[in-house]
Amino acid sequence: MRIRRAGLRDAALIAEVHVLLWQDGYRGQLPQDLLDSLEPAQRIPRWTAVLEQAAWPGRGVLVAVDGRDLVGFANLGPTRDADQDPATVGEITSFYVRPDRWGEGIGRRLMAASLETLTEAGYAQATLWVLDTNIAAMRFYEATGWQADGAVKHDELAGAAIRDQRYRYGLTSLERRD
Repeated sequence: MRIRRAGLRDAALIAEVHVLLWQDGYRGQLPQDLLDSLEPAQRIPRWTAVLEQAAWPGRGVLVAVDGRDLVGFANLGPTRDADQDPATVGEITSFYVRPDRWGEGIGRRLMAASLETLTEAGYAQATLWVLDTNIAAMRFYEATGWQADGAVKHDELAGAAIRDQRYRYGLTSLERRD
């Protein structure tokens, strides 16, 4: 298994993993009819656009690949949050590992590579948002050194009210955590 920067040729595989993860990982947390309606083809244009906007090391997508299989990805960039400085705060906007590969250390390796990339980009801190019902994700983030910072945002998705909470990681202390 290796981690590398994604290219345009990866858009369809990222879209496939993205949909698979939503359908499996958010089962019971988001409306089932929404999950059932997701199709990878719907996500390809989005991921193509994201990949076209890559500007390493500050913005881009890392992929975890095992042989020919894309088994995870992380979308990195400057924070989108109005209360944060995009010059000093990076954000992981998407972080997914295929459910059938959980527990193999892929997530930890992908997270380490993501944090290293954000540090190389000059960010002092990193943030990410997680659905507050996604206990498995919150446990993973906390186990890898992330801490909830108290910020929450409310939204609606397919008629369901959702609540996300923000996690933060101090990149300046990255060397001490290795």
